[in-house]
Amino acid sequence: MIARQFGSEVRWMLRRPRTIIGLFGLVLVPIIISFGIWAAGDSGGGPGLAAILQGNGLVVPIFTLFLSLNLLLPLVASIWAADGLAGEAQHGTLRGLLVAPVSRVRLLFVKLFGLTAMSLFAVTLMAVVGIIAGTAFLGTSGMVTLTGTTLSTGEGLLRIALFIVLVTFQMVSIGAVALAVSATTEHPLVVQAATMTTIIVFQVLGQFSSLHWLHPFLITTGFPGLVDVMRDPMPTDQIWNSTLLAGCYLLIGTGLAAIRLVTKDS
Repeated sequence: MIARQFGSEVRWMLRRPRTIIGLFGLVLVPIIISFGIWAAGDSGGGPGLAAILQGNGLVVPIFTLFLSLNLLLPLVASIWAADGLAGEAQHGTLRGLLVAPVSRVRLLFVKLFGLTAMSLFAVTLMAVVGIIAGTAFLGTSGMVTLTGTTLSTGEGLLRIALFIVLVTFQMVSIGAVALAVSATTEHPLVVQAATMTTIIVFQVLGQFSSLHWLHPFLITTGFPGLVDVMRDPMPTDQIWNSTLLAGCYLLIGTGLAAIRLVTKDS
């Protein structure tokens, strides 16, 4: 039964027009980036990952996901989280789900599963399109890392797969917090606005050195550390710290959403 509920939730999310539009917008990003770097030629470099993009098409999916993690992917996650509970409440269908002989905690995990499945699908889709577009426009003969070494194509694909998992986990953690907000309102736009405002404020606070004591608690502080997958050998300290911090947000968001759902009037 639970598998049927999971499948039904994912199919329901895939049928929504805003999901299709969102996925279409996501896949355009790596194509635009690949074309832009190709059109810029040798002058298309920049700091960090951008400096090694030319002729290094396998870096495009990682570069694209890293850029999108700052705003675009959290926005998509907040939209799906908003639809999951606030959207259901707005259309009057949540009441029926709450009075049904099904655990409210199970209902929450069905929504969280749908968010996770769609996040993994979206991130993987962006990465696959990035690999194709990056290879087509920029070419590749392996993956040049930030430390100057060159990984084989197989090793590069493994690094991309790892980055997909890491970014998906960050996205789901943000979505879990958005689910907690979604459980308190009937207006999806409130969820999206609250989530994106939080992400933007966290990024702004992360720029002030005087608030260094606060930085370890901001989920956005861990984003830059994920780029360590592009180093050889790959350091794991910042990757682990970022994942651990995201896990804390996931637990807190899921816990708050569960408390709200359990106590929510039908």
